[in-house]
Amino acid sequence: MKNETQFNVIYNEYAKLVYNLSLHYLHNTEDAQEATQDVFVKIYNKIEGFNNKSSLKTWIYRITINHSLDVIKSKNRKLRVLFSREYEDNDKIDFDHPGIKVESKEVVEKIMKEINSLPENQKTALILKGIEGLSQKEIASILKIKEKALESLLSRARANLKKRL
Repeated sequence: MKNETQFNVIYNEYAKLVYNLSLHYLHNTEDAQEATQDVFVKIYNKIEGFNNKSSLKTWIYRITINHSLDVIKSKNRKLRVLFSREYEDNDKIDFDHPGIKVESKEVVEKIMKEINSLPENQKTALILKGIEGLSQKEIASILKIKEKALESLLSRARANLKKRL
């Protein structure tokens, strides 16, 4: 049987992190709340298999990122099926982040739209570095790459983002 107390401690410590990271990917509070629940169900079901090869925080980041990317892929598949080409020119994303001031919301929407159009590894590196504020060592561990490779990845991501903006 799983240790409920251990799970509650993990939930209390990491729920905000999971929600905020999900929100950075999904740009919608309801989707982020649902993703947070889904991530903690996965954590609950897999916690006994956690092997301490990485830190618990790194493991939770990986689960959250992978789940968020899966949600995005699923939504994109559904949208392609549901909408014909006449609706494809609607490029406004639903960005409902409580920390963003209304005056700058359009600018943030544009930036997030461009970040979302980057390759997944570049997008993830930028979000973890620029928005989550993680160290390069933590990000490299989460992405399972060397720090030098991360530096190159971030450099390419910033260059691509600069071109697009």
